[in-house]
Amino acid sequence: MGPMTAACRFVETLRGGGRFDAAERVEVRLYGSLALTGKGHATDRAILLGLSGQRPDRIDPDEAERIVAGIRESGVLRLGGARDIGFDEARDLLFLQKERLPHHSNGMRFAAFDGAGADVGSGVYYSTGGGAVVDEGAIARNAPPDGVWDIPYNYRSAAELLAIAAREGLGIAEVARANERAHLSDAEIDSRLAAIAQAMEGCIDRGIAQGGILPGGLKVKRRAPGLYRLLLERAERMLSDPLTVIDWVNLWALAVNEENAAGGRVVTAPTNGAAGIVPAILRYYRRFTPQANDEGVRTFLLTAAAVGSLFKENASISGAEVGCQGEVGVACSMAAAGLTAALGGTPAQIENAAEIGMEHNLGLTCDPVGGLVQVPCIERNAVGAIKAIEASRLALAGDGSHLVSLDQVIETMRRTGLDMNERYKETSLGGLAVNVVEC
Repeated sequence: MGPMTAACRFVETLRGGGRFDAAERVEVRLYGSLALTGKGHATDRAILLGLSGQRPDRIDPDEAERIVAGIRESGVLRLGGARDIGFDEARDLLFLQKERLPHHSNGMRFAAFDGAGADVGSGVYYSTGGGAVVDEGAIARNAPPDGVWDIPYNYRSAAELLAIAAREGLGIAEVARANERAHLSDAEIDSRLAAIAQAMEGCIDRGIAQGGILPGGLKVKRRAPGLYRLLLERAERMLSDPLTVIDWVNLWALAVNEENAAGGRVVTAPTNGAAGIVPAILRYYRRFTPQANDEGVRTFLLTAAAVGSLFKENASISGAEVGCQGEVGVACSMAAAGLTAALGGTPAQIENAAEIGMEHNLGLTCDPVGGLVQVPCIERNAVGAIKAIEASRLALAGDGSHLVSLDQVIETMRRTGLDMNERYKETSLGGLAVNVVEC
């Protein structure tokens, strides 16, 4: 998502500067983690799509395949969806695996040239996690992202969030909603939340329906369709084996991340690599808790977002910065908090659930085999989803008091990420990525 968004933004910059019509060639250079795992993460496809004017939130996966195949077969790219230019992927899309830009491992440099080879525009962008993109100037001066609004409840820590909730007599979801009202009506908020929930549900259903082998060369078979058939065939087991619920949660998490690995449409929550956990727990809430309703779904999502923002603000959700603890770990924390809130937990219990969810993912490395989001990423989402349920149940069994705070865990995660060797931060240079033989 980040590289696609960056490519779109670069094309828009050319348009805004009156240089779009002069561009006859575009060159893209990928650095650091993007270069090392870019092909496995479909970064090359994303760049081609972004330069073609496609956006992550609007793209049709089937149409995306046709666009990428057309560029590769013809050597012609329709820049911004408006005009054709030549594009030689081997020459114009470079993976500089031994180089890194200064501010983040996920760095990209775009440049456009006219017919005579003169530079008509360039830009450096960083993909900082969860689809967020920051240009070189903004990241260098630590500027806030575009679209920041004045909000009634500013908080930068879980302690501040809990203090606001106590002072105002609000739940965490209500605090999040009040801040969203700074630029959206309640009807617009509800509509957007419903669209997110619907997209998550749709991704699960597509993942269950799609069989076959995942792309990339590892020959990993999709497991969700087979597991779904097995659960249907053994439906009567539910009467004697209550742990069958775990099988359903595993199914839903696997389905989403198999879709992600195949280039399907997912919701970043907080990232694509960890996109299966929140949808799986949201469906668990809908299917297996008797008090589930639409208001609970909204409470779940708003609470999860509030918790996710704390990690984004104070640490990172980028595997390239802090390892998979920043992806699956954060997703587990978000889902645990959301479920606890939807089940009627107090703000203190919600904070406790979020803390448990991350505490037991500390140090989780990002070591994808072959640079692909398949092994161990897909199974890791299933395990993370079950951890989220456990975290929520432990928190709801208590009164919210606990020794380690969410803020302390977030700071521990940040420091652990700083201490983690680069080999274990989405580079495929360590861990399973080098100890599993590719066939």
